[in-house]
Amino acid sequence: MNQTTPLDYGADRSGMIWAFLFGRASHALLLDSKQVIAWLQSKDAHGEAEFVWLHFNLSHAATERWLHDHADVAEEFHTALHDGSHSTRIELADDTLVAVVNDVLHNFSLDSAEIATLWLSVTRKVVITARRTPLKSIERLRQAVEAGAAIHSSAALLVHLLHDQGDVLVRIVRDAIIRVDRAEDNLLAGRLNQQRSHLGALRRVLVRLQRLLAPEPAALFRLLQRPPRWMDERDVQELRQATEEFSVVLNDMSSLQERIKLLQEEIAAQINEKNSRSLFVLTIMTVLALPINIIAGLLGMNVGGVPLAEAPYGFWIVAGIVATFTVVACWIVVYKQKKN
Repeated sequence: MNQTTPLDYGADRSGMIWAFLFGRASHALLLDSKQVIAWLQSKDAHGEAEFVWLHFNLSHAATERWLHDHADVAEEFHTALHDGSHSTRIELADDTLVAVVNDVLHNFSLDSAEIATLWLSVTRKVVITARRTPLKSIERLRQAVEAGAAIHSSAALLVHLLHDQGDVLVRIVRDAIIRVDRAEDNLLAGRLNQQRSHLGALRRVLVRLQRLLAPEPAALFRLLQRPPRWMDERDVQELRQATEEFSVVLNDMSSLQERIKLLQEEIAAQINEKNSRSLFVLTIMTVLALPINIIAGLLGMNVGGVPLAEAPYGFWIVAGIVATFTVVACWIVVYKQKKN
């Protein structure tokens, strides 16, 4: 891209993080808030191919006021920002596509598993995205736009975002598979230390991701039954394809959860078997030590009449009796074990 300026996760005084204009040149043009206002005020005079993408930081105090004064977004978008529900949903309001989707944070890891919400308002001329914390898919989309990705319409931008979201999920699933493979190798090698707890934490992360992201394909499929009038057939087909790819990733995530569950059950079975063997050995040792404990307890009583107390070979006689009973107890244990 020819026109670039340093971008970070902050925002200007309007709360705008970045703004791109598409359709005027072969690449997207970066605008500031004043240029955006001028474009929005005269957007009907621009070419059919032109549209803008505005990305906002909702943690900035001026964002919602700027959107209300200049962006002319649907009232449903403002309602979605304040209704407190972060469940995924996509709806049409006055030919405006209003969406609430969930995405992983920019610094997401399988250990933290932090997820946040992205709000979207999409029309033929204006795409508005807003978030409170940096998100990975949005950052990937910005990088693609800066690299000169061919995006011909606002719907194509939405499709690109869904593809980026799917790619992020694919990477998460791949990282999770690597961890599961490592746990499986350790299981086969007999190294069970903390494997079950690690797998449990990983499974909880995947369940949380799937619970938050699973409604998105269904919401998009419902939208595709009655798409907006400004969305052409090409965009509808690409959106359907992106939705199907997203569904495949979610299915892979579900299969991985089932695999983790089976590994947890196998680890639990091996741990139970190991504990049973330890308990069996402890029981055998207790049985073998029973004769000597009983005889030692009887002979150790501080009372008169203890047999063999004065006999010169009393110790060896008692040792022989203990040995005999121990051998008998050992034979009984071995016989029972072979019989079983």
